[in-house]
Amino acid sequence: MLNSETTQSTESTMRLRGDLSLLSVVLFGLAYISPGIVVTMFGVVAATSGGAAPTAFAIATLAMLLTGLSYAKMARAVPGAGSVYTYARKMLDSRIGFLSGWAMLLDYFFIPMVGWLITAIYFNAQFPEIPKWVWLIVSVGITTAINVFGMKLADRVNKVLMFIALGSLVLFATLCVVFLGKHGSSAPATNALWNSGTSIGAVTAAAAIAAYSFLGFDAVSTLGEEARGGARTIGRGIIGCVIAAGAIFIVLSFVMQLVHPGAKFADVDAAAYHLKVQVGGETYAEIINFVTIAGSIASCIALQASAARLMYVMGRDGALPKALFGNLSKKTGTPVLNLLLTAAAGVIAMKLDLTTATSFINFGAFLGFTLVNVCVIAHLVRERRHDRTPNLFSYLVMPAIGAAVSLYLLTKLGHVALQIGGVWLAIGVVYLAVLTTGFRRPAPEMTFDDDTAATDPVTA
Repeated sequence: MLNSETTQSTESTMRLRGDLSLLSVVLFGLAYISPGIVVTMFGVVAATSGGAAPTAFAIATLAMLLTGLSYAKMARAVPGAGSVYTYARKMLDSRIGFLSGWAMLLDYFFIPMVGWLITAIYFNAQFPEIPKWVWLIVSVGITTAINVFGMKLADRVNKVLMFIALGSLVLFATLCVVFLGKHGSSAPATNALWNSGTSIGAVTAAAAIAAYSFLGFDAVSTLGEEARGGARTIGRGIIGCVIAAGAIFIVLSFVMQLVHPGAKFADVDAAAYHLKVQVGGETYAEIINFVTIAGSIASCIALQASAARLMYVMGRDGALPKALFGNLSKKTGTPVLNLLLTAAAGVIAMKLDLTTATSFINFGAFLGFTLVNVCVIAHLVRERRHDRTPNLFSYLVMPAIGAAVSLYLLTKLGHVALQIGGVWLAIGVVYLAVLTTGFRRPAPEMTFDDDTAATDPVTA
């Protein structure tokens, strides 16, 4: 329950609870990313790259690390929850900040839906006699209940499930190594990195696909008010998350590429399952499905938590209707209504297949990646005006490259994603025009200072 002093505080001073350690922050980011996605995507990346999947994942890691470094810089310069929404409104303009947050909502609000759909698909594969829609409802209910009762509970559940999921990846990598020890590889190990069928164009195209595996590392920045150590922990957590995910992706794709050299598969989408059967047998492939479900539920917890917290920050500032979005539960200290709204959106997945569901969530992510790199450059300009001179390579060259890479990835999205993203952004422009009386006044400003929230918690 809230203590009387906190209860009497105004909405503008309410804060999320600062309980998360660096390990918790990194694990939260990894849960959002869902490291096991490298196994699922291996066939597509290997086929596109000409049989050099680890090289494609390495290039994608470097590209995402550039944006990750920009997020870390902004987390230190502008502490607090809100991600690129907060950074853009502080460094560029309140209206640009609003539109960046609006674009991110398309990503954040519907990504949990995709996570729940994937979980339901795994459940249905294990228990086909129970309809997929039933498993969808069960998945939505479990994760929503965990998140409603607070980040502390979500953190504990997330740690257990993520360690199980990471353990399954270690087991899979071990089985691949054992298989290679017994049977060897039909091609030299160097062919997994570069071979006669590989080209720069093929590898960079595959890297653009592989970069989708990293979507979600930026979700760590939404925990600025819940991390012990504030901005310092968030910055380290973002970098740690990208490096850890990249290492997992590169190592696993390397051993998988050794087990199956080249770029030809009987079924690209089912390549992961066939590899599991090849190295561990059918029984192992069936058992590991349960572990995949555990990792998927962990991912859904993180996905939903980030979406709800972004909406809470925008609601608290008045960028979204404050009465609906800007409140925390007095009993649990969590944005319950926002969690329920994301749960309701998840139910939409009953009418969608995975391809359709995932087709329009990347627009906001890559637009946000571009803007956060631009924010670093804007921060450099502000600092130089105050006779402070941050490192030009770190604050100009690197974010400029990061912005260019993010724009390139944005152009690689399908027509459906670009059309839906464009329509969503146009709706946001109209709403902003109403909110600011025809753009004549700024969008609502942040109502809390730049200190982290740990000093003024909402206690559950």
